Amino acid sequence: MKWPKTLTIEDARKAQNFLSRKVQLSPLKKEPRYIAGVDAAFSDDQVFAAACLYLFPELALIERQFAVQKLLFPYVPGFLSFREGPAIMTALEKLAQKPDLLLVDGQGIAHPRGVGIASHLGVLLNLPAIGCAKSRLVGEHNDPGIKRGRWSRLIYGGRAVGAVVRTKDGVRPLFVSPGHRVNTDDAIRLTIACSGKHRIPEPLRCADMLSRKMKKI
Repeated sequence: MKWPKTLTIEDARKAQNFLSRKVQLSPLKKEPRYIAGVDAAFSDDQVFAAACLYLFPELALIERQFAVQKLLFPYVPGFLSFREGPAIMTALEKLAQKPDLLLVDGQGIAHPRGVGIASHLGVLLNLPAIGCAKSRLVGEHNDPGIKRGRWSRLIYGGRAVGAVVRTKDGVRPLFVSPGHRVNTDDAIRLTIACSGKHRIPEPLRCADMLSRKMKKI
């Protein structure tokens, strides 16, 4: 399934409902060797998507790619996939090495229809994917504690849809949710393992910086 060139909000909602039935949540079958972080920045009429590929567990950057496309979908909460997803997929397609897992700046199943951008990309690309969001879209949670590695369950609609994870002592937590072909425990573990000295996992920090850099050029 690919993105059509034009979509209404109702079209997008139907697509999400369809994709939500394709999402698979399960433990990783093997430890990833190549992890790609993806993010995007925006101007008034363009999206600047970036993909940064890292060796894991070394967290060594081995490749960066980007894509610039015309912005075709408005900003509507819960429909981020349709705004930046096509450009992110183009950036990923440029990587010489296919990633084993995606880290996505956005939600996985912690989404009103259970299919945030991490789930959307994961299903379309048939890749394990994890959503690492800076803010909460849905759900309730307890405070995870102030130390790195502490976390608490994110509950929405009576079930756990992810976790609130402290990736660095005393800083704001991340909202981590499995996207596709991964479970919450692996999502938490890999997010912390990729975070290094910073709040944001290294592959996502790289993608964030690259997308912002390309926007300024």
